[in-house]
Amino acid sequence: METLVNGLWPHYIKLNSNVMMSRQIQILLQRSKTTTHLLQLHSLILKTAIDHNPDLISQFIFSISSVSIEFARLVFDRLPIRAPSFAWNSIIRAYTKSSVPIEAVKLFSQMQRVGLKPDNFTYPFVVKACGRSLVVGAGGAMHSIIVKAGFDSDRYVGNTLLRMYANLNAVGLARRVFDEMTVRDVVSWSSMIAGYVACNCPADALMVLRHMMLANEKPNSVTLVSLLSACTRLLNIGVGESIHSYIIVNCIGLDVALGTAILEMYSKCGHIEKALKVFNSLTEKNLQSWTIMISGLADHGHGEDAISLFTQMEQTGLQPDSMSFSGILSACSHLGLVDEGQTFFSQMVKIYNIRPTMEHYGCMVDMFARAGMIEEAYEIIKNMPMEPNSVILRSFIGACRNDGRVFGFDENLRRLLLEIEPDLGANYVLASGVSSLSGCWNEAADLRVSMKEKGLKKVPGWSRVEVSGSHTEETIEEALS
Repeated sequence: METLVNGLWPHYIKLNSNVMMSRQIQILLQRSKTTTHLLQLHSLILKTAIDHNPDLISQFIFSISSVSIEFARLVFDRLPIRAPSFAWNSIIRAYTKSSVPIEAVKLFSQMQRVGLKPDNFTYPFVVKACGRSLVVGAGGAMHSIIVKAGFDSDRYVGNTLLRMYANLNAVGLARRVFDEMTVRDVVSWSSMIAGYVACNCPADALMVLRHMMLANEKPNSVTLVSLLSACTRLLNIGVGESIHSYIIVNCIGLDVALGTAILEMYSKCGHIEKALKVFNSLTEKNLQSWTIMISGLADHGHGEDAISLFTQMEQTGLQPDSMSFSGILSACSHLGLVDEGQTFFSQMVKIYNIRPTMEHYGCMVDMFARAGMIEEAYEIIKNMPMEPNSVILRSFIGACRNDGRVFGFDENLRRLLLEIEPDLGANYVLASGVSSLSGCWNEAADLRVSMKEKGLKKVPGWSRVEVSGSHTEETIEEALS
């Protein structure tokens, strides 16, 4: 790059045409990929006074903003001319994608103060920044500005507003924007469906699908991923299978995101064989695909298959993450493979440098507790860098009670459980049972009385059985067929 600049420099002295200089700068812009190259090019721009050319300097800022937002902002702030709209949009866009999206909102305010009018490219960037910043007030203010400026009818702006409100967990406002849109495209429908799923309203997402099909708008792969996620949350295998059939009939290619969504739906709905069939049919798998399949096998009692699949994943060169180890540790726990579980835990920490989470410690405590290794489970709890949660405490205390080994039991753990979840009847029953086994009858009685005074009851276990589909589900399945 340095040779290139030095070689061109003598020619620039002889050139009187700004057009020729601009062309050469544009060529250099296309070749500049690093901060070093861009710094050299910036020096050349300053020496040739090309920074007074609005079009060229806008292009330069656009190029450097994707490499270094700090450098782009420095150049932007020191421009000898009034920055064109394209330059403003480039910086705002870069901040929207950065770790400090709120800076895009601040820059928008500055843009207004200098009297420059935002355009239909500016607003979507700033709206997206509001959503990423999780600033509800700024998002609502931006919406008002957009309406006053007359850009609310712009479909691209409307879609971005819809997604912003969904990100802010204001799904009601997102729906209002959706309903007020005069023209909707597949992005609009997909955004509304994804918004409902993100805000934990999966049933509403399926209702939007019904209206989408009635409007003769065909869902794309992005829409289908969100819909499958809704089915997974609802454990609605009927609609899930209809969506899978729709994909097959309409020859929609299974990319990694769509394929993973299908196998997760089958796995979470209890159809592990179908999930495995989909998994094996995928030509491309990412870490999420492998992790969901491993966890699914572990959850359905196929621990050995889960361990085998984990080994296969490592052999492909994929590096397991925190979620992958949660799945494999859970498999070891349910199979009673203590030695293997300890090996995987050590491998996670020492080889992959993954810091254990509450879930990992929970798997280890559960594994030792199931194996009757109460002391080892207690050592895990004692050495945890954080306070154990209620799940870990119930697992350990329950194991102590079932094993009858309550002598020397740490009473602090029982008290901690009742502090963490004071309104769960099952905790009082468990704590009372341990106290009774320890011979502390008065304490056990006090716990029962306290439970009664608070009006708490031990909720019996339950199972969900799907007996028949609703009229809405039947309509959706019919529309997809």
